[in-house]
Amino acid sequence: MRIALASDHAGFKLKESLKEHLVEAGHDVSDLGVSSEERCDYPPYARDAASRVARGAVDFGLLVCGSGIGMCIAANRVAGVRAAVLRDGFDAEMSRRHNDANIACLGGRVTGEKAAALLVNLFLSTPFEGGRHERRVRQIDSK
Repeated sequence: MRIALASDHAGFKLKESLKEHLVEAGHDVSDLGVSSEERCDYPPYARDAASRVARGAVDFGLLVCGSGIGMCIAANRVAGVRAAVLRDGFDAEMSRRHNDANIACLGGRVTGEKAAALLVNLFLSTPFEGGRHERRVRQIDSK
């Protein structure tokens, strides 16, 4: 899969860990930054990744900040994006199965590396269920 990966300073370490994990799993990862723990603003990084997802340049996005919340809010401002904060396996599975989420957001200050890798694996491997959920996703995506 083609995955756009980005973080802010608070998510940098977890982003780097996830990048290694995803590359080892055979994914094509586009690291959009950041490249250090130097303080920065997250919205431009979220917007870049979300734009790539929305236009189909990548299959999924993965965003990491301190909590995952800021990146999620910023990404969801881009039309066609359905970003979800992942805290546990239920979030990872249901965001894909029922909401066809195309961006996973994680918190570098609240989620450990091993747990994050498991959540990302579950997110990426869970198919969208379709059916009654398709109508709802269309409603989310309509303006």
